[in-house]
Amino acid sequence: MAQPPKAFQQVIDDFAFADRQERIEMLIEYADRFKEVPERIATRPFPEEHHVQKCESDAYVWAEDLPDGTLKFHFAVENPQGLSAKAWAVILDETLSGQPLEEVAAVPCDSVFTVFGKEVSMGKGMGLMGIADMVTAFARQRLAARAAQSGSA
Repeated sequence: MAQPPKAFQQVIDDFAFADRQERIEMLIEYADRFKEVPERIATRPFPEEHHVQKCESDAYVWAEDLPDGTLKFHFAVENPQGLSAKAWAVILDETLSGQPLEEVAAVPCDSVFTVFGKEVSMGKGMGLMGIADMVTAFARQRLAARAAQSGSA
């Protein structure tokens, strides 16, 4: 079975050993790097099929097919105070975009609790896991389509 990309695992490990204050500082640094989905991918109002259900920050996720068969992930976070969703989006984009689909599909959504800590609220945790679930679902969809295509060739 595939493992998550090394870059993703490194970030998870960094957070696993961070105390609460370090975790907060690291998350703010990630959130500061957040870039809104480019207009060439999507414009408001965003399509509902890209909306992360149960996300308090009203997040959206897109996957852009790259020429090498990998994906580039794009995000929108409609809540201006959605610091956690923005930080998580940056982590996912920086560590999963351009990585092998099998490795992206292997990312456990409960990694949220290592990054944000066990004290993350249930609502916030559900929304952040929903963002990760959409990213891994895009990878699984592309893998399934690739398998179906090679099976019919």
